Amino acid sequence: MKIAIVGCGALGSYYGSRLHRAGEEVHFLLRSDFHHVRRHGISITSPQGDFHIHPRTARDPAQIGPSDLVLIGLKTTANDQLFRLLPPLLHSGTIVLSLQNGLGNIERLEGWVCREQVLGGLCFICVNRSNPGEIRHRDHGQIVIGEAKGWPEPRTHDIAARFRSAGVPCKVTDNLQQSQWEKLVWNIPFNGLGVAGAFGYPFFDSTEHDLPDITPHALTTNQLLEDRNWLVCVRDLMAEIIDAANRKGVFISNALVDKMIQNTRSMRDYHPSTVIDFILGRPLEYRSMFELPFQQAAQTGASLPRLSRLCSILRRIIAHPPKTSH
Repeated sequence: MKIAIVGCGALGSYYGSRLHRAGEEVHFLLRSDFHHVRRHGISITSPQGDFHIHPRTARDPAQIGPSDLVLIGLKTTANDQLFRLLPPLLHSGTIVLSLQNGLGNIERLEGWVCREQVLGGLCFICVNRSNPGEIRHRDHGQIVIGEAKGWPEPRTHDIAARFRSAGVPCKVTDNLQQSQWEKLVWNIPFNGLGVAGAFGYPFFDSTEHDLPDITPHALTTNQLLEDRNWLVCVRDLMAEIIDAANRKGVFISNALVDKMIQNTRSMRDYHPSTVIDFILGRPLEYRSMFELPFQQAAQTGASLPRLSRLCSILRRIIAHPPKTSH
């Protein structure tokens, strides 16, 4: 299977490197890291064992050409580039697997790819890009994949098997929408509060309209869980999202709250992707991870005081980005 990786940040590079190491024909479409990776390769540091690869690299998708599987690891803030990046990689049977955060990404792909060719994937992993070509895998790593159009096909199980052969735990879901909302139960509080909480709990719990005149310090998952006030916020946000999902007919058990909190404690001082983007002054994945979920949740009639407040703060931060500090 010829595989193209579009979006070779931490996530795309990690999974692409695993597949390459397992013997798959993997092509990395690179931008800023192209020269470094072409010369020095990619180094993976992982509790499962460190390794180094020298992958096939390209700066232009036409250099890769039609592929059997396209893994999209782009940040959703770069989705406007898909119209240029995807067409050279497609043939009539190409499978496109989006590993992106939030909602709306699969629907966006349908402008270029038939829905029957699209899969969605949810990645439960702690991984960061520390330097060009250097990926630090800290914990977890499971992928859950499913068909955009409905029930899993044999190809879905084939792709899952390829991930598993590469050392990546991979499950197939017959309800991709449910899996997406389960991921939001984690993503919204830990990505959102890691940013909004940088200004302190009194700010989050107030009705002020101006950002505090401070240099904010983004919060790690561990800081959110060790502080009583923030832990209450985490739980409240999770409960709001679960309630909205259930009202949509997407059943999620309330037991998921404790399970996710327990799993997150093992991550220790981890900055999720949105928090890293905030620290580095990059655009935040606001629309896919917060705005669209809030809009869909509000349509159910669910009570969303915490999520409404979080979205309001994030909009203000985006409109007036502060200078940040670790």
